[in-house]
Amino acid sequence: MLERLKNLAIPLPEDIQKQEDAGYFAAAQDLIDRRLAGPLPHALRERLELEKNRLIELEGEYPFPYEQAFEMLQGEIRDFTKEEFDELIAENQVDWLYREGKMYFVRHFHENLRKVQHPVTQRLIVPEDAQAAKMKQDVLNGNMRYMKEHGGTAYYIRIRSTLKVGENGRIGEPITVHLPIPNNSPQVKNFRIHTLSPDAFVAPEDAESRTVCFQKNLEAGDEFTVEYSFENHLTYVDPDPDKVCAEQPSFCLEEEAPHIMFTPLIRAMCQEIVGDETNPLLKAKRIYEYVTDRVRYSYVRRYSTILNIPEYAAVNQKGDCGVQAVLFITLCRCAGVPARWQSGLFAAPYDIGGHDWAQFYVAPYGWLYADLSFGGSAHRLGNEKRRAFYFGNLDPFRMPANLAFQHEFIPPKQFMRNDPTDNQYGECEYNDRALTLKEYSCEHTMVDIHQIG
Repeated sequence: MLERLKNLAIPLPEDIQKQEDAGYFAAAQDLIDRRLAGPLPHALRERLELEKNRLIELEGEYPFPYEQAFEMLQGEIRDFTKEEFDELIAENQVDWLYREGKMYFVRHFHENLRKVQHPVTQRLIVPEDAQAAKMKQDVLNGNMRYMKEHGGTAYYIRIRSTLKVGENGRIGEPITVHLPIPNNSPQVKNFRIHTLSPDAFVAPEDAESRTVCFQKNLEAGDEFTVEYSFENHLTYVDPDPDKVCAEQPSFCLEEEAPHIMFTPLIRAMCQEIVGDETNPLLKAKRIYEYVTDRVRYSYVRRYSTILNIPEYAAVNQKGDCGVQAVLFITLCRCAGVPARWQSGLFAAPYDIGGHDWAQFYVAPYGWLYADLSFGGSAHRLGNEKRRAFYFGNLDPFRMPANLAFQHEFIPPKQFMRNDPTDNQYGECEYNDRALTLKEYSCEHTMVDIHQIG
């Protein structure tokens, strides 16, 4: 199923593209149906079929018309004016698109302003919790100091993940549910499943997107639950460019359509950033410093609606953790430095939620970590020591479930996933279609976390 996604790199017929650009999605859907009714090259047919689903998702990502969006910010920011709103739009600080010729704003545009600490949020009517923010910084800084002083760290983590189908679930019909669990990433030790309810298939530990898979007839009140524990062991690394081997491996250097592609823009950026540098560690460092400095953190719409994620980041100079990670991976591969994806959950004493980061390979050090969003956040706060830490290192507050970008589950889903690039909050499907994100919910609960080394 995911193999079809490579066809997203194929351009749309221009009449369909024009309707999309103006936000006339129904008209675009009609034109697609007309094309699909006739003879087409197989790849273009798949591209148009994918676009039908993408348009439905895209329209749902932008629910707020201009006036409603403005009123929402007026209710959150003291003395907020339309002039300020228009300036945010001009600065590309709020994401929008046209729907039937009118501006509509992305579902989390107001939350994003708080996340990036835009100056207007200094006038929030309900201020952010300064004590909670300080605690997060203290935990990350404390871990960095500990790992440097002791050469590493280890944590025991126990998590319970539960997926529930909404009240309109099709009772009595077969349903398949996938929930993420840790794979055999190098930092994971002593993984154990404590609870599976109902019984489920557990994917092999080397699965690149590891899940537990429940299959049963849906009953009222069903909850699909897995509770597991593991140890996260990390060694502190301070890689030295002078110790880098002359011979380097050739794996994880290939393109992977439709996202990890060496487009003209990516090649030009790679040349500009890396220049005449030949040391792979310093190449990766230059790319890391570029992304953490030049690509500002921003929530983005669903990845399934973005045609080329690294180019989106490069052109718009913004992106969330995964967008920044894929840009780093793509630039590293383009520069001849092996790089790959890692993602799952950020699982700390104060927070648990989805997160993405990257790895790059330099002999003799092997796989090293790069967390672009955490490094960029430290950079914005003026904490250059922590920015440097996240080039090569990672904190222990992670549950790695995915070791590759856009890979199938075991067993694979029959229908397209809500998040075809990643898996953090589970997926489900009936025998005839996938469930949308509005039809189910997934909750991760931290049962226990404590340091063991």
